[in-house]
Amino acid sequence: MQTGFKAVSVGVLMMLSAGTALSQSAGSSLPWSDRFDTASPATVGLSDQALQSATSALRARVEANDIAGAVAAIMKDDKLVYAEAVGWRDIESRDEMPLDALFRTYSMTRPVTAVAILLLHDQGLLDVNDPVSQYLPAFANQPVLIDSANPDPGAVRARVGDITLAQLLTHTSGLGSRSSSLYRANNVHSYDQTLAQVVDNAAALPLFEDPGTQFRYGLHAEVLGRVIEVVTGQPVDVYLEEQLFQPLGMTDTVFYVDEERAPRLATVYRPDDAGQLRAIEMEDIPVTERRTLTSSGVGLVSSTADFLSFSHALLTNTRPDGEALFSEQTRRLVSENAIPDALLPIGSGGYWLGSGWSLGGFAVAMDPAAYNHPVSTGEYWWDGSAGTRFWIDPVNNMIAVIMAQVSPASGNGFREEFKTNIVDALNGPAGE
Repeated sequence: MQTGFKAVSVGVLMMLSAGTALSQSAGSSLPWSDRFDTASPATVGLSDQALQSATSALRARVEANDIAGAVAAIMKDDKLVYAEAVGWRDIESRDEMPLDALFRTYSMTRPVTAVAILLLHDQGLLDVNDPVSQYLPAFANQPVLIDSANPDPGAVRARVGDITLAQLLTHTSGLGSRSSSLYRANNVHSYDQTLAQVVDNAAALPLFEDPGTQFRYGLHAEVLGRVIEVVTGQPVDVYLEEQLFQPLGMTDTVFYVDEERAPRLATVYRPDDAGQLRAIEMEDIPVTERRTLTSSGVGLVSSTADFLSFSHALLTNTRPDGEALFSEQTRRLVSENAIPDALLPIGSGGYWLGSGWSLGGFAVAMDPAAYNHPVSTGEYWWDGSAGTRFWIDPVNNMIAVIMAQVSPASGNGFREEFKTNIVDALNGPAGE
C-alpha cells in the first residue's frame, strides 16, 4: 500500500540551505526524503513554472516587509513535490529561515486536540455525544447570560440543554473566546495557571447562549484537553506525544521549546507605523520558558514537515507504519461539516459565509465562492494567529502548508496568494 510516508527516524531530517531552490525542476533534491515519498512537480501534474512563481511571490513578500520569512510545502498524490524556505528566521541576526524552523501555531493546536478526542471516540473511551459534565462536573449547572452583548455575570438565566463534546468540537457550546471581555476581566486564560484551573474558570462563568444554538469560536479546545486528561489519566501533552506525535513522526511538535530547539524558533514580527517589522512577544510567558498552562487550544509549536505528516495522515487515514488512523466511520467525522443547517452560516462575512465546521476541528469549505482565494468544495483547513495555515484538499489529493510568524496574521494576504499560486500550478501558467 502506498502511504506517501517513509519510516521515520526520530529526530533525523535532511536539512538544506534556506536560500536554495528545492522544488523547481525534475530531479532536484527535496528535503525530508526520509519521511515522505518525493517526486518532481510535473509527475503529479503541477507546473514547475507556476511553483517558481509561488516562490518568487513569497520572496517578494519578504522584500515588502509583509513577512520576515516563511517555510512552505506541498504534497500531491501522496508525494512531497515542493518545499521552500525564504527570508529570515530572525531579521536582527540575519539568520536565514531554515526548512526545519519552528513556529508558534496558535489555533492550529485546536485540530490536533480535536483529532485526539476522535481517537478516544474511535477507541470507545468516550463518545462525542456525551455531555461534558460526565467528565467535568463543574459544567453541570452553568447558567446563560441574559444578553450576550452585555456580558454581566450577574445577569443570567437557567440554561436550556447540556453541553456535549460534539458541541465543544464544533464551537456551538455557548462558551466564549479567551479574548472576550468577560473572560479577560476574570482572568480565565493565562499561562501561569494549570489547564484544570483555566477550565474551571470558564465553567464558573455563564455561557453566552444555550448549547447548540449558535456558532461562537471560543475556548473549547482547552476544555477538550482537560477531558483528555480525565479520560486517560495522563497530562494532555503526554497523551498527545504518545498517541499522535510519536506515531505520526511529528518530532518537533511541542508545548515547550527547549535549548536544543530554540535556535530554530522563528521570531514573531509586527509592522510598526512606518511599515518596518519589529520583533514582538505575543504572550506574557514565551514558549522558550516552562509554562504552567499546557494550552490545548493555542499552545503548540511545530514545523512545516510535522504538519505535513499530520495532514497526510488525515487525508489518507494512514499512519507512517501503514496502519489505519481511524475506523472509516470516525474518519468521516474529521472532514465533514457537523454544523446543523439551522446554525448556518457560521459567520457574517468572508469565508465564514461559505464554511461549515467539522468534529475534527476544521473549517470546511462548503461554498468556495465565499472565499477570497481558490479552494475546493470539501477542502478542510485552519490557521493560526501568528501567520501559519494548512489546507487539506481531497478533491485534488493535495496538501499545502505555509508557516510564517507575523502579527496580524494576514501579512497582507501572503497565505491566500500562496494558495492561489498553487492552484495556478495545478492549471499550468499561460502558454505552458
